[in-house]
Amino acid sequence: MKKFACLSVALFGVSVSPMVQADINEDLQNICTIVKNDDKSELRKKLKKVQDDYNMRLGDIYSGISCGGSSLIRYAMENGAVEAGTFMIKKMSKSELTTAEQDGQVLQEWAQSKGYMDGPIGQELLARIN
Repeated sequence: MKKFACLSVALFGVSVSPMVQADINEDLQNICTIVKNDDKSELRKKLKKVQDDYNMRLGDIYSGISCGGSSLIRYAMENGAVEAGTFMIKKMSKSELTTAEQDGQVLQEWAQSKGYMDGPIGQELLARIN
């Protein structure tokens, strides 16, 4: 009986996992549009909902989100979304901001190579990591 209970709990855990993934993907569906539109208020609401519903913060989901092939902060820089970009930088830890992204470049290196470090998002990034 004990083995049956453990097995059913294990099977239940496996069957719930994809549902949670689908739900969080659904909740984050329009996050790229929110960042592109520089809607800090809506971005804050979206991240608060994810934190409340899934106990995940921006740093936990950041590497799994791609907007046109760019990470969220890169996307904010590319689109001049100052409010959203600086908000995300403030929400992430120094170690998260200095970790290499999917292309192997750290955010600061990428921004420097693209000329974004002189802008407000780049300056916020420098202030946060130094």
